[in-house]
Amino acid sequence: MTTPTNTGAELPLQQQESVVIRFAGDSGDGMQITGNQFTSTSAAVGNDLATLPDFPAEIRAPVGTRPGVSGFQVRFSSSDIHTPGDAPDVLVAMNPAALVVNLKDLKPGGMVILNTGNWKELDLKKARCATDPRQDGTLDGYRTIEIDINERVKQALTESGLSPKDVQRCKNFYTLGLMYWLYSRPLEPTLNWLAKKFAKKPDLVAANQTALKAGFNAGDIHEHFQTRYDVPPCTTLEPGTYRNIMGNQALSIGLVAGAQLAGLDIFLGSYPITPASDILHELAGFKNFGVRTFQAEDEIAAICSAIGASFAGHLGLTTTSGPGMALKTEAMGLAIATELPLVIVDIQRAGPSTGMPTKTEQSDLYQAVLGRNGDAPMPVVSCSTPSDCFETAIEAVRIAVQYMTPVILLSDGYIANGSEPWRLPEMESLKAFPVTFHTATEGFSPVARDEKLARPWAIPGTPGLEHRIGGLEKDGDTGNISYDAHNHERMSHLRAQKVMNVQETIPDPEVFGAESGDVLVCGWGSTAGSIRSAVEICAGRGLSVGAVHLRHIWPMAKGLDGIFSRFRTVLVPELNMGQMCRLLRSEFPKHDFASYPKVQGLPFATHELVERIEDLLKR
Repeated sequence: MTTPTNTGAELPLQQQESVVIRFAGDSGDGMQITGNQFTSTSAAVGNDLATLPDFPAEIRAPVGTRPGVSGFQVRFSSSDIHTPGDAPDVLVAMNPAALVVNLKDLKPGGMVILNTGNWKELDLKKARCATDPRQDGTLDGYRTIEIDINERVKQALTESGLSPKDVQRCKNFYTLGLMYWLYSRPLEPTLNWLAKKFAKKPDLVAANQTALKAGFNAGDIHEHFQTRYDVPPCTTLEPGTYRNIMGNQALSIGLVAGAQLAGLDIFLGSYPITPASDILHELAGFKNFGVRTFQAEDEIAAICSAIGASFAGHLGLTTTSGPGMALKTEAMGLAIATELPLVIVDIQRAGPSTGMPTKTEQSDLYQAVLGRNGDAPMPVVSCSTPSDCFETAIEAVRIAVQYMTPVILLSDGYIANGSEPWRLPEMESLKAFPVTFHTATEGFSPVARDEKLARPWAIPGTPGLEHRIGGLEKDGDTGNISYDAHNHERMSHLRAQKVMNVQETIPDPEVFGAESGDVLVCGWGSTAGSIRSAVEICAGRGLSVGAVHLRHIWPMAKGLDGIFSRFRTVLVPELNMGQMCRLLRSEFPKHDFASYPKVQGLPFATHELVERIEDLLKR
């Protein structure tokens, strides 16, 4: 590793087990790039990590205002971690708005690094600050470092030839270099990334690299800090090859892997919507694996094109978020009626309607399990972490093709945009489930059933296998349209039983912590990390607390009833108004379920869950 030459006295190096940094600034300040680069570099160092990007909901909020603040929180550690941290140790605020929006989350005694270059009277006015936070006592109790980053970057790039506006666009890399120095991170990963990112613009490569190095050297030259820190590599992760991965990336790779394990080509029909659009972008890069992507004119066209692709013998996929799910509902019923495999990916966000497009929530559960006209059940699975998206995507594909049914895969914005180290799986551990298309013409019936109650998948155009599909009810023996009352009841029960048969091929979830006792924390989706951290803390305090996390939302695993019976109370934390808790109460009425809802557009903090568990134990 080579770094710029230090010019000052060597400062003492203090080792820390875990650090949480939040970068915050205007949406044009490059905070997401800064956070992602710090994350990638920490991953290369060997730290375990977790991230929480926070995008502004307004596309073009006025510069320097509170609605335009963009943040990126990263936690990097020398031990195994499960969340991006409850509160930052360090807040880097590029303007007054970033400070006032984020200061409430900073740990008492934490460090605040302020860019005073954006601290004029107009900046304070745009941030709705009646007084200067540096002078009115707001920052009492914190260690505050004031740096005019705007001026520092201007000085470093005097000979760059860039316009003043382009010079200021480099200030995020100056800030990144400073934090690399403070936490003993190498520069090489980011220097190489810049060279690749702006390969066609060498002047931008040179300018940003110069700003990065200037920020690094400033740690010594300007003597803002009395100590440097180091977070050693994590030694508790399982051995293997790791890469840093975001949830939507892992989900995309998992869908491709699932299709390969099934022996199918993917057709993705999608309409762009936050925070699902990245899956469309990712899958467009997998043409070498037979992936076809189609950006439709609307959500309805997107899912209908995917259903058509499934009819033609492809793995049909469609991706969306909550508002798009609502528009796809009628076509989901069509996929159920035609009994075709289809994977519907819903990256949930705060609702209802447009809601808060860039904030996370788990409020589409009812829509996924129950939200269609008629009796129209379908399997629902949910991923729990960015890396878990890979395995959950494969599971969604398996269920869809083995049971000839549409499947909903639930994720959310926290998982989709968050990142963590992902251990690459051994190829032999991925078990294939190859599809066999029906080819025999003798006695062919499009509604014949196998042991799973799945009907045959016959590619249209195959001589002798002509058959009718559509949304109208079918005769259970011939596949012809039928309005017979008893036949409709029979087919409704049959479709429901086919979905329930999925239980035969899903394992019971593992119990973490106490195997029996006072409180079981039952979670699903992105609550996994906070729940695990909370249970670990409770175990350290000698409390009888266990946890179970649900991947299979519908149907639920058979063994859940036995697991629930081993605990006095089941706590169900979720980022909605208590939807899973109500579902569990209806399915397992003899158990005591305590709902813990949260609808703030933010994930659970670990301390919130610990406090709720302790409250339950006092009952």
